[in-house]
Amino acid sequence: MTIAEFDHLDITEKRALLHSCCGSNTWVNNMLGALPAEDLVDLLEIAEEQWYLCHEPDWQEAFSQHPKIGNMEIGKEKFASSAQWAEGEQASVKEASEQTLQQLSTGNQSYEQRFGFIFIVCATGKSADDMLQLLQQRLYNNPEVEIQIAMEEQLKITKLRLEKLFGITE
Repeated sequence: MTIAEFDHLDITEKRALLHSCCGSNTWVNNMLGALPAEDLVDLLEIAEEQWYLCHEPDWQEAFSQHPKIGNMEIGKEKFASSAQWAEGEQASVKEASEQTLQQLSTGNQSYEQRFGFIFIVCATGKSADDMLQLLQQRLYNNPEVEIQIAMEEQLKITKLRLEKLFGITE
């Protein structure tokens, strides 16, 4: 799809496509108010600007729209609109050992108990072991630092998904 084609969609279709890139309703509404974009570079800049206008509840809403790292089966059902992208983003998890998967599951639980939201990481290009190591490191962050890191990771994911939406990356 091109930016011009996107611009000609009705508001319901635009909303659904944007929501598949980022699960924050505030961000989606901000985007709808800030568009149209001239090109993909402009769109990505607008996306970043609108993300930074959001607040912690908006970020957490976006986080809640992702499957937990290593738990794609539940994700396929619950997050149908972005499940294909999430599956590709977490592709390396399919090759992970049972031990790594168990450690991810345990780490996810500890993380969620500590911070109140799921562990969010831009998984593209990372192995399951890389993600496990990041999860274990980030468990030691204080909540104020961690929410900022998670927010930045969500922004990376959103930008990658926008690029995928417009056919720039696989």
